[in-house]
Amino acid sequence: MISIFSSIVITIILIGVLVVVHEFGHFIVAKKTGVWVEEFAVGMGKKIVSKQIGDTEYSLRLLPLGGFCRMHSETEDGEITERSFLSKSVGVRMAIMAAGPMMNFILAIILIFGLSAVGYIVEPKVGSVTEGTVAEQIGLQPGDEIYRINGKRIHIYDEMQAIMMQNGSQPLDLEIKREDQIYAYEITPQQEAQTGRAVIGFTPILKYGLFTEKEEALEPATVGDTLYYSYYAMIHYVKMTAEGLLRVFTMQASPEEYGGPISIVKVVGESYESGLSYSMSAAIQNVVYIGAVLSANLGVMNLFPIPGLDGGRILLLLFELLRRKPMHPETESKIVFAGFVFLIGFMVFVMYTDILKIL
Repeated sequence: MISIFSSIVITIILIGVLVVVHEFGHFIVAKKTGVWVEEFAVGMGKKIVSKQIGDTEYSLRLLPLGGFCRMHSETEDGEITERSFLSKSVGVRMAIMAAGPMMNFILAIILIFGLSAVGYIVEPKVGSVTEGTVAEQIGLQPGDEIYRINGKRIHIYDEMQAIMMQNGSQPLDLEIKREDQIYAYEITPQQEAQTGRAVIGFTPILKYGLFTEKEEALEPATVGDTLYYSYYAMIHYVKMTAEGLLRVFTMQASPEEYGGPISIVKVVGESYESGLSYSMSAAIQNVVYIGAVLSANLGVMNLFPIPGLDGGRILLLLFELLRRKPMHPETESKIVFAGFVFLIGFMVFVMYTDILKIL
């Protein structure tokens, strides 16, 4: 069994990479739009080493907890020049703020693509039909594509699984695509005897990845298949995260549905240990998968319109655009401070629920 210390170290490295990638998004767009980036730091706390390249200082800091991108005159406190953040148009500043979350989404796609390339892709298409099931009753055929469930378009098998889990054994509207024709059914899923899961009764099509050893019984996944799956898997994680955060912020979610740093360390440790029971490669793949999910989560979280987050700053910029003049600095500072207070309170609340789970 891996130690708690090892789990913490792996988690810190993982979160650190996600935050640095996020900050790199702000950094690169700021650079490209002529904003002076005074410092790009990896880590927090005291500087260990730094190097000045051009007009930007690149530093490595003591604590491996993410990083930051410091732009010239991000607030009214500093001198405003033509290369200051505040001197740029609202559109440019919004692009800089949005670039961080966008980089997290791109990273999620890259990680999922890599995992799919060395693994397998499950498609929402019928490979074979199980006898005595709803799928057989309505006449599903090999090659049929699950097109919509309850009006929601299905792109990947993960989306189908999520909807089926939420729906349970309740009746649902199923649309399948067969040779460019759409067929609609109203069905009631059956409960699987061993697991209790609601199922329709078919085995999906499985394709082996770009760098996976060839298997005669399976079709190979193309680059297009892998990109398609990676993109829609990321979109699926984004939707699930956004819905989950809305449930948390509106106090509709149970503590089992969310977690903070302690939960993340626990999940990372368990996933890594589970993978080690097979091989080091499997352990790494498990951690990379969690990294992809967390990267999408970080992107969504930062886009929430809460002052103190990127989404909050974008909201204030939209307000400035509508008013056609900047908000009074003192008013903006109060709003941002209130946002930080809310975020700190939220973090304390999540940490508290995390502690309760392990007591």
